[in-house]
Amino acid sequence: MADSAESNAAVWKSDAGIVQWVATAEERERGRVWPRRLLAELLPFSEADAFEFVDLGAGTGAAARAVLDRYPGATAVLADYSSQMMEEGSRALVGYDGRYRYVEFDLEAGRWPAEITGGLQAVISSLCVHHLPDERKQALFEQILERLAPGAWYLNYDPVAADDPAVEAAWRRVVDERDPEAAARRAHREPAEQERWDNHVRHIVPLALQLGFLRGAGYEGVDAYWKELDHAIFGGRRPTG
Repeated sequence: MADSAESNAAVWKSDAGIVQWVATAEERERGRVWPRRLLAELLPFSEADAFEFVDLGAGTGAAARAVLDRYPGATAVLADYSSQMMEEGSRALVGYDGRYRYVEFDLEAGRWPAEITGGLQAVISSLCVHHLPDERKQALFEQILERLAPGAWYLNYDPVAADDPAVEAAWRRVVDERDPEAAARRAHREPAEQERWDNHVRHIVPLALQLGFLRGAGYEGVDAYWKELDHAIFGGRRPTG
């Protein structure tokens, strides 16, 4: 766990790492608009509802903004552990003043901030849980369930791994067809880029395993609500009874 935490901090608490991430964010985010919008649509609220949700590992708030845009009465608690990312997020969230607040939370350490208590109306996470070792993913899902109100949902948008080499090869072939420069970029990563990539992929695991974690924790309505190649939206809700 210590090695994992140190590696994550080397990327997400590094000024240089955040500068590099921000510089390439626009290109990455173009392909994430629709999944983030679907993540928001999957929450069981109407546009007239006023509710508060928690965005775990919120980063600069891209997922939270999708929910805030969808539901004008919503407010957000954005939980992240990188001061650099929270600073960038405060710039990205101009125009949402009064509808969000940041709290510090290290998902890997697992010590929940006092600002996040029980009875949560919804929890989301986006492109962050895959940084955690499996035992911490499992514990996090359990801790989220404990804090959800009955009937409230947790939804996660994240990369997943293939458990079959033929499936992985098919995914890569499609990626390379869509982006003819992808193979060249893989082969010629700068050392810092390779470090970020290694950090990114080392804890990515198959979808089925994580659905099992959710069911084992006691969620109901567990499903993969969307999937394209190696990315999925999945989750469940706390039972109402």
